Amino acid sequence: MDTFIKDVASLVSSIDDEYEITKQVAALLSGLLASDYRLPPEVTRPSNERHVTYPLYIAPDDSWSLASVVWNVGQRTPVHGHETWGVVGIYAGAERELRYVKPVASASGTALTPAGEQVWERGQVTVCCTTDDDVHAVAAVGDEPTVGIHVYGGNIGTINRRLYDPATGAVRWFVSGWDSPAGE
Repeated sequence: MDTFIKDVASLVSSIDDEYEITKQVAALLSGLLASDYRLPPEVTRPSNERHVTYPLYIAPDDSWSLASVVWNVGQRTPVHGHETWGVVGIYAGAERELRYVKPVASASGTALTPAGEQVWERGQVTVCCTTDDDVHAVAAVGDEPTVGIHVYGGNIGTINRRLYDPATGAVRWFVSGWDSPAGE
């Protein structure tokens, strides 16, 4: 993981284009998932109440962050955005991603337009978001918790983000914060 963190830090500090960053981070994350790397057990534990986001690394300048996000069987997120770029790799389990077309401000009061869905399984990596394509919901599928390794362009626990009502397009702002691994 130390090499992965150093490599991502180098990319983030040397590339300004989020599409190039996400492409290269996705390649690095694919390599990490294909290796024998194992997350510490305390950052793979689900909560019975909701999905949890454990910080694995936050850049000192908040330019990027690395997290373990865990959903228990059957849990899902609300429809949300990230307000930054992000790359997700599935470490364990599987997730169903439901994407929506990012609405323009003038579309308030209009239902979100579905843009497809995909099931991501262990070892697969996706660019989950860029600043212009950033609305989705995620659900754990299968009979085991889903664990994803997420890399975001910023400190995702402190970014002011959008929650969407898919039926009306109404927006509510939130800050997700970080969860503490069990035992801390």
